[in-house]
Amino acid sequence: MLSDVAIRKAKARVKAYRMADGRGLYLLVTPAGGKLWRFKYRFQKQEKLMALGKYPDVPLLDAREAHSAARRLLATGIDPMALRKQEKTALASAHGHSFRTVALEWWDHWRTGKSERHAVTTKTRLEDNVFPTLGARPIQAIEAPELVAMVKAIEKRGALDVARRAFQTTGQIFRYAIAHGLARRNPAADIRPTDLLKPSETVNFARIEANDLPKLLQDIREYRGEATTRLAMDLMALTFLRTSELILAPWNEIDFEAERWDIPAARMKMKTPHIVPLSRQAIEILKALKLLTGHTGKLFPGADPLKHMSNNTILFALYRMGYKGEMTGHGFRGLAATILNEHDFNSEHVDLQLAHMKRNTVSAAYNHAKYLKQRAHMMQWWADYLDEQRAKAVVRDGTSQLASAEV
Repeated sequence: MLSDVAIRKAKARVKAYRMADGRGLYLLVTPAGGKLWRFKYRFQKQEKLMALGKYPDVPLLDAREAHSAARRLLATGIDPMALRKQEKTALASAHGHSFRTVALEWWDHWRTGKSERHAVTTKTRLEDNVFPTLGARPIQAIEAPELVAMVKAIEKRGALDVARRAFQTTGQIFRYAIAHGLARRNPAADIRPTDLLKPSETVNFARIEANDLPKLLQDIREYRGEATTRLAMDLMALTFLRTSELILAPWNEIDFEAERWDIPAARMKMKTPHIVPLSRQAIEILKALKLLTGHTGKLFPGADPLKHMSNNTILFALYRMGYKGEMTGHGFRGLAATILNEHDFNSEHVDLQLAHMKRNTVSAAYNHAKYLKQRAHMMQWWADYLDEQRAKAVVRDGTSQLASAEV
């Protein structure tokens, strides 16, 4: 058995010589004074020589540990040199494969059999929440703490469900990468969402009180960001659609002549068709919007015309307007439901317009148009109500306030 003292004292000779440590492990001392660890073994009757590094970069104890690991592989019928070569090949193949590149390959593979709405939503979630943090990183270099930081950053925005789904999707991408030799392990495998995220609570999405609605509506009217973002907030208030149902809409769903918006089942959360009767105000906004985006085929294209507006655009606009933690795009749905019910509209009409009711596949084609006349009346009343509420706000020194007489 070798010792550190004996290794340090070993001098170069005219010819290379070996200093044995046992069981095939030895130190090769070269004429130039180099000291190289070698493991000599036989696999399937063939003699092989495995390099284990250079002393003192690899000290005696580390060389023995590497030697023991190689012997354990041999005992299970695995050639340690062949395994090392495979790992190097996998790493070389994965080098330059960013997380984003692999994630898009996964998405293209995974989307088969999924609805277009589900596929687009998943891709958008990656682009908005995961790629900014992990997208440019080599996938094989990503470690668990990076996933934790990414998920916690999403959670801080109050998007708990998005954080959970982003984490789950990331784990699927790593499994795909491992299967295709682009990563060696899944850093999400040893973590559960409950280790990172607060327990889910049954809570309503943040929304203002009804008496704050006039100021919000006037703040939206005065919004100084992108015109399409302002129009999106106006339309969300008028139609109280879910964010994805609004921003992923194509223009061919809008029927100006019939004054209705027909959304196919594939784009709806409840997987049934949905009709939005369009008020006069909604028609006016859609006509203005069409002048801006009608050439794209999408109501709300993104910065890249091939993509849709981000599902965070409306939320972040509300943040900039001072409503962080107080209002979300989804909050318009809650406000509409509360106010319409308080004004004695039929609760079934309200629920149908909110697309809360899940219908079976047989009745879906009929029920989505149920009470359409009454719902059209309700939607026009709602649009007129919003106009009345906005009129209660007055502008003083560039700040929207409630007129004192109306408080």
